[in-house]
Amino acid sequence: MSTRSDAPAFSLPGSGRRRALTAGLALLLVATMIYDTRIVRIGSEDDVRAQVFSPEAFGAAEFPAIKSDVEQRAVEAAILAAAIAEDKAAASAQYGVPAGIGHVFPVAFTGIVGEGKSGVYQVAVPGLPSEVGIRVQTGPAVNGTDLRDATGRIEFGHFTNQIEYQDAGSALNTEMKKDVLANFDNSALTGKTIAVVGVFTLVNPKNWLVTPVRIDLE
Repeated sequence: MSTRSDAPAFSLPGSGRRRALTAGLALLLVATMIYDTRIVRIGSEDDVRAQVFSPEAFGAAEFPAIKSDVEQRAVEAAILAAAIAEDKAAASAQYGVPAGIGHVFPVAFTGIVGEGKSGVYQVAVPGLPSEVGIRVQTGPAVNGTDLRDATGRIEFGHFTNQIEYQDAGSALNTEMKKDVLANFDNSALTGKTIAVVGVFTLVNPKNWLVTPVRIDLE
């Protein structure tokens, strides 16, 4: 008597086994993805968009504090020029903020506007040594990172990379133009008197390029 069953054994063809295996792996992958997926509510702390650097938001948030700081620390131009001429290092330590190629100084002055080009005007300031020249940026183009570096509180380490750091400086210049220069007519300034509070980087002690945080036509 034979003990072998006459019923045929069930088996999947090769292609069928592969399809079943593939389907099983796909289901496992989907289950894993669902398990690892976290639903993030828009506007919550976990919203990735909130972590992306926005130059516009940065400029709007930071410029008022920078303006206030510069206005409080501003030194009259004649006093500052005399201090720099006497001892540049001491003047930098007392009045300036270290920033890359030179210290950034807060300054205040009133003077008569001279010749200008592309929105940058010379200003003759009473009491200033004749060899010291002051120029003021009045737009539309405002260059440099003096506003970003003016307080010493905004540092490269606060940003993800050099691009963000540079964008922060540009954003502050843009915000300053909205706040300070938007209603300032610089089309015919020569011969007029202006009062300025601003900042400049001391590269050449005899040539100051000032970025304003306040400018008034008198």
